[in-house]
Amino acid sequence: MELRIFTEPQQGATYDELLAVARAAEAGGFGGFFRSDHYLKMGDVSGLPGPTHAWVTLAGLARETSTIRLGTLVSPATFYHPGALAISVAQVDAMSGGRVDFGFGAGWYEAEHDAYGFDFPSLGRRFDLMEEYLEQMTGLWATPEGSTFTHDGVFHRFVASPALPKPHQRPGPPIVIGGRGLRRTPALVATYASEYNQAFVAADQLRQAIDRVRAACEERERDPDDIVNSAALVLCLGETEASVERRAAAIGREVPELRANGAAGTVDEVAAKLAAYGEAGCARVYLQVLDLADLDHVALAASELIPAVADL
Repeated sequence: MELRIFTEPQQGATYDELLAVARAAEAGGFGGFFRSDHYLKMGDVSGLPGPTHAWVTLAGLARETSTIRLGTLVSPATFYHPGALAISVAQVDAMSGGRVDFGFGAGWYEAEHDAYGFDFPSLGRRFDLMEEYLEQMTGLWATPEGSTFTHDGVFHRFVASPALPKPHQRPGPPIVIGGRGLRRTPALVATYASEYNQAFVAADQLRQAIDRVRAACEERERDPDDIVNSAALVLCLGETEASVERRAAAIGREVPELRANGAAGTVDEVAAKLAAYGEAGCARVYLQVLDLADLDHVALAASELIPAVADL
């Protein structure tokens, strides 16, 4: 099992704080550093120092790290124009030397759309946007140099686009699709994704979701084993019970709730929890680190958890 670090900077973070965590994750041997793509804090509205733009952040990290993979969990279609997003992702991929995974979703947090002036259409319309964007972005990336891309979409039209710049990875960065949809999400995963992610669900729920994706792949004659299945869980790790309690208090959570819903407890406890996800078909876990100042937390997970789950 591969472990990656996942952050939620809309809760209040500067670029320098994110850089410190990314470098700690890289030094510790984590497979990736990922961030959410949100503009508004969940909870109260302070969120100081305010939001950071996901792809601006990742562009900076692309030049200030060297080996760790970078990406979003996940960028919502509602925030972007597909042409501009395709250019941004391709450029960050080139800046990183091919270390980007592109996480993409339909968008869900209505309050941030209201707060920053984004349209928030119905769920079905958001899925329509997401599907068209995936077709257009992958079409832009896959168009050979010297050729052009034309696509007459419902929402956006591309006419003889030079389809530049190209990402470093060809035909494009791996696509991570997350979500709990019963029908359209598995279909989009089977059509476009390299990875399917379920955030904050129990292992048995993850297994059911993976089964839906496998069925969608088989309907499209795609090998389900081509897709990496992953989960995201809040991390609250400690060498002792007292340190677990201290870290839970620092993020405003209760230990019993975190034990039930996240990756919380001592190293042996958390390793056992991750093993259960491995048995459900999960090959990669994004450990959500909410206290970005606690770099010792990242170091502990690196030194103890990575080797504990390496053979899962």
